[in-house]
Amino acid sequence: MRAIADTLSARFNPVAVQGEISGFSRAASGHCYFSLKDDTGQVRCALFRRAADQLSFAPRDGQRVVARGKLDVYGPRGDLQLIVDSLQPAGQGALFEQFLLLKAQLEAEGLFDAARKRPLPTQPRRIGVVTSLGAAALRDVATALRRRVPHIPVLLFPASVQGAQAPAELVAALERAYALHGSGLACDVLLVVRGGGSLEDLWSFNDPAVVRTMARAPVPVVCGVGHETDFTLADFVADLRAPTPTAAAELCAPSLEQRLGELAYGEERLRDAVHQAVDQHGQRLDWLTQRLGRPSTRLHQAALQLDRLQARLKQGVVRSTTLSGQRLEWLAQRLPVALQRDVQARQQRLQRSQMALSLLDPKLVLERGYAWLTDDQGQAITRAAEIGPGQPVRATLADGSADLVAR
Repeated sequence: MRAIADTLSARFNPVAVQGEISGFSRAASGHCYFSLKDDTGQVRCALFRRAADQLSFAPRDGQRVVARGKLDVYGPRGDLQLIVDSLQPAGQGALFEQFLLLKAQLEAEGLFDAARKRPLPTQPRRIGVVTSLGAAALRDVATALRRRVPHIPVLLFPASVQGAQAPAELVAALERAYALHGSGLACDVLLVVRGGGSLEDLWSFNDPAVVRTMARAPVPVVCGVGHETDFTLADFVADLRAPTPTAAAELCAPSLEQRLGELAYGEERLRDAVHQAVDQHGQRLDWLTQRLGRPSTRLHQAALQLDRLQARLKQGVVRSTTLSGQRLEWLAQRLPVALQRDVQARQQRLQRSQMALSLLDPKLVLERGYAWLTDDQGQAITRAAEIGPGQPVRATLADGSADLVAR
């Protein structure tokens, strides 16, 4: 049954059915049940209390009406039934057909695509309202905004919301709102509102020019036109549809109590964070204080360290002097021995040199029978060729010299 109901919903809804009321009854719960019949047959209908309370007339058997709503299947019995969202006396069917044609045309242009929908700002700085100056919807919106966000400025863009001149005025009002975009007076969200009424009363919000102008809005648009059961093409093109003008104001303006609660929560979290940061810094300060200690304690520790260093310095000097004295005594003890050893070594070297020198003494050679010959100039004669006949020669012998003449 659920699959059948889903198929009907996807294929046909929403629908409009014109016929004669039959078997009308109103239950204690406020829900109404009846059938709509014509020459070809009948369909069971259910008009729930919320929609029934919006009726502007009292339905009765035999009355011809146009019912708009959604086809569904009543599961327990498997009956086809129409869940009626709105009920009007017959005579407005042609207007609803025009509504459906316009809806299909504008939907084909992509004006109703879900991808075009924008989220509302969480903190609007300025709110714009497009409606009539004399509309009850304006009072409802103003009351809701004054109650929930009295601190947010509201800009009013007045326009007629009913009658032949209404579409042009609505377009002009929207254009005035758009012209402020980018300036210091720009609105962050725009409300298009009016109270409930018949399909004819709300027809200005089905005008293609109004719908296309709303589609060009540079900021999110909330449409609150009519009651919860009323639908206009402006509802489909808006970024968000509100069931009533008051609900439109409430959707774009979170209550002051809610904001104050959020601020209080943020304040509490900020206070906790500050306290935690102060505690952490206090603990670090305590740790650093323990490491630093009192200045007098640090000075006392430094003085003790200085005394230790002075004592070590004195000990070092004494030890160095002692070692130096001991080394000096050791060197003094070794010096005579070293000097004696050095003198002996030098004497031995001298004796060896004397012996070697004596071995080279020419007198020793002369004592072995040799003579040292020199000319009259005292130059040594070492070769026979250096002596000519009759040349005087002096011969030096071991015990003296003798003058000779060469032959």
